[in-house]
Amino acid sequence: MKILLEFQVLRSPLSIQTLRRLFHHHHKTFAPLNFTDYEAISRSEQEVPEYFNFASDVLDKWSQIEKEKKRPSNPALWWINGKGDETKWSFEELGILSQKVANVLSGPCNLQRGDRVLVILPRIPEWWLLNVACMRTGVIIIPGTTQLTAEDICYRLLASKAKCIITTDALAPVVDSVASKCQFLKTKLIVSESRRAEWLYFSDLLEAAPAVHTCVKTKSQDPMIIYFTSGTTGSPKMVEHSYGSFGLGYFLCGRYWMNLTPSDIMWNMSDTAWIKGIIGSIFGPWFQGTCVFAHAMPQFDPEAVLNTLCRYPVTTLCSASTAYRMLVQHDLSRYAFKNLKHCLAGGEPLNPEVMAQWKSQTGLTICEGYGQTEIGMACGNMKGMKIKPGSLGKAVPPYDVQIIDENGSVLPPGKEGDIAINMEPKRPFTFFTRYVDDPVKTASTIRGNFYVTGDRGSMDEDGYFWFIGRSDDVIISSGYRIGPFEVENALIQHPAVAESAVVSSPDPVRGEVVKAFVVLSSSFKSQDPKKLACELQDHVKKVTAPYKYPRKIEFVQQLPKTIAGKIRRNELRNKEWGRT
Repeated sequence: MKILLEFQVLRSPLSIQTLRRLFHHHHKTFAPLNFTDYEAISRSEQEVPEYFNFASDVLDKWSQIEKEKKRPSNPALWWINGKGDETKWSFEELGILSQKVANVLSGPCNLQRGDRVLVILPRIPEWWLLNVACMRTGVIIIPGTTQLTAEDICYRLLASKAKCIITTDALAPVVDSVASKCQFLKTKLIVSESRRAEWLYFSDLLEAAPAVHTCVKTKSQDPMIIYFTSGTTGSPKMVEHSYGSFGLGYFLCGRYWMNLTPSDIMWNMSDTAWIKGIIGSIFGPWFQGTCVFAHAMPQFDPEAVLNTLCRYPVTTLCSASTAYRMLVQHDLSRYAFKNLKHCLAGGEPLNPEVMAQWKSQTGLTICEGYGQTEIGMACGNMKGMKIKPGSLGKAVPPYDVQIIDENGSVLPPGKEGDIAINMEPKRPFTFFTRYVDDPVKTASTIRGNFYVTGDRGSMDEDGYFWFIGRSDDVIISSGYRIGPFEVENALIQHPAVAESAVVSSPDPVRGEVVKAFVVLSSSFKSQDPKKLACELQDHVKKVTAPYKYPRKIEFVQQLPKTIAGKIRRNELRNKEWGRT
């Protein structure tokens, strides 16, 4: 019995008492909202409330506290574009403006509760307003990256049956090129300095909209957001989250992993289309009354990042591991980060070498977190706890993370297996609701009493988790999730390609990149391979989102296949990574 108890202690996630001790050690004078119930819910000590809406239950309360001058003078949102333009909104201003946008959605856009809207915007202030406005109206938001092509946008509009699309003048012509094929699309709203025919003009509508809107009363299980996420086969799947799983689900993440208070200023550099974007730029920080800092920065610029950290009082930085790999290539001794005190990484594994370089040059430890679109954050390195470089950290509430075998049995420490989350005694409320219109895919994630993440890993004797790799063929490059089928589908549309196989390949900066093994059509075999490789790369960029293009291409005579004719991607991937 003693051995069993010790084994259970080692396997247990970080206790809430440990989290509290670590947090209060670093925040002696912290005075948050009275969110005792939310914390108890997050650690499964109280039931999830029947009704919850982040806009009315959290943001509007911070607005009231701000009016009573019980919160630091930091803005709720602080946005810059690096060219001299700047926007600062208090929680009160955020509330007023988001209510006006809510009236735009329910009025001129004619969107009703439960309708879906595809929002493809870069890091501009309107993105934050639209997210909050969708919560206020009960409209389901579908974020999309600005790198989407016409084919990508058309697929998303048809699959989601979205009634409205909101984007900028950069993508409006692309939308117009496919709009006639999308029978569910009724409204197009443009966020731009200039008007466009057949599009509603956001600026005019915002100015004319009433400043008062009554927030809808949403249930915790009502759908709030849908993410398109890449898989091993087929087109991207729709991951649906609720007001409870997203709104309530990130209280502990913001307080203990991000380590935020109302006095902090957090800069999350994630793309607006990804789950880490909304976790680190809305739910995590705003639950704690923290200022969200944002830089428009259309492409990652290491020098711009370093200069911004010197010039602005950012206290907390969150980015993909690739960003840190690029930053440590610069002489960081030339920069003084006077306010930066906490650094976070997620979306892809962080090299211990990069962590060590960052620590030696800045004195700051990077705290890595692990999760995925379907479940949010499952493991993390909390500030103040012992950091094991290369580890994902320990399981965080409300999750009981385990390593299991192919039969769903829990494996002992040190054994490699599938990273999974215990679904007993009940399904964690922070889980996604379903893959929309795909019950078979939804059911396929369950093995016995466990949800299987699709990642392979191990756990050591101290309860720290270690990432080994994907159990499927999904590629994670610079934090982007890329399905091989999408790239192969793009390649086969070029006449030079007879067939192809796409796998991950190691890269010193991005961790891993897309590599394509291509069998050429007979009429193209005599062409210059370098020129043809560039042509194929450009072709993929035009057919699908550019971040998916193969950075490496190898022309081969044939692909390894099974007796049934299926391409053996594992063989190609193992060759790339030097595995037997």
